[in-house]
Amino acid sequence: MKPPIQPLDFSQLRVFPLSERASLTKADDILADPSSEPKTVSPAMEALIHQCAGEIRRARERDASVMLIYGAHLLRNGAALILDRMMDRQWITHLATNGAGTIHDWEYSWYGASTESVGKNVAIGRFGTWQETSTNIHLALMTGALDGLGYGRSLGRFISEDGTFVPTIEDLESRIREHPGHPLTPALGDLVLALRKGLVNPGKANVEHHWKRASILASAWRHEVPMTVHPGIGYDIICNHPIFSGSVLGRAGEWDFKLFGGSVERLDGGVVLSVGSAIMGPQVFEKSMSCVNNLRVNSGRHTVTGHSIYVVDLQAGGGWDWTQGEPPKTNAAYYLRFCKSFSRMGGTMHYAQCDNLTFMHHLYRALIDSHRPKS
Repeated sequence: MKPPIQPLDFSQLRVFPLSERASLTKADDILADPSSEPKTVSPAMEALIHQCAGEIRRARERDASVMLIYGAHLLRNGAALILDRMMDRQWITHLATNGAGTIHDWEYSWYGASTESVGKNVAIGRFGTWQETSTNIHLALMTGALDGLGYGRSLGRFISEDGTFVPTIEDLESRIREHPGHPLTPALGDLVLALRKGLVNPGKANVEHHWKRASILASAWRHEVPMTVHPGIGYDIICNHPIFSGSVLGRAGEWDFKLFGGSVERLDGGVVLSVGSAIMGPQVFEKSMSCVNNLRVNSGRHTVTGHSIYVVDLQAGGGWDWTQGEPPKTNAAYYLRFCKSFSRMGGTMHYAQCDNLTFMHHLYRALIDSHRPKS
């Protein structure tokens, strides 16, 4: 008989410096200038984008949420400076992304380059096995948790402040003994384990980020805009490292899911933008909406109403008019999760088949135009 299957021992993984990776994109090459002319879109798409801009303007006038849920490609396509200006003008009140969105964000901000050949590097066991990426993101989350910060704000602060401070084992263990039942005690324990294994060091961790302008996370931290991250265990390359900790990622993701719900709570008359997030966005949003409505119903309040949802992706959308609700199961469009889930979330959903950077660039310009004084 074969021996029983055993889990992998990740402590034996060999990792490599980013300097040995052939990175495929550079921060200086991808960043789009917000003042430049965006790529041309059809008249119908331009009209939809102006409609979206008008709804964002009205949402902000009533202090309702404007939530941007985005996939990693929006960052990789160079939208960071555009989003920075939109946050500065308070046109976006919440950002949310997946783990990949933060990995490219951190690598651009520190290394100035990101992305790799998945096929080539998986074949030699090097895909994602990068020392600095996994170590620094885990370090940011572990130390951020000591201050009650989730994934997005921990990493945004880490980039903005060029590192973090790591307490000693003695200090952490003393705090554990004094308050064993404190909600943050498990976070202290995770950091103790990392210190004992020699995966991180105590004291000031100086990590200079010379490309901060390429970081959406850093912009959100600077503008004090809630930034949440919704990771999956085993989804991201930061799992391919001896420092990988499911408890660290799970805790950070838990806190961010609850913070995400806080913005959904303020969504009456607001706007949701799901830009290039085919899985995380619809899945997280529908669960959060259910939690918010549950709490409202239990307290005798009405459910979330009056919101608009704009879903942006490159796929055709099945040729279905999603403002009319979801199609029947006999229609192939029914199986487009990134459309179907949002169409079930109340309010009005619009689908835009458009390049994500082009959409956001036009939206920014439309918002600028709508705020110019009338001559």
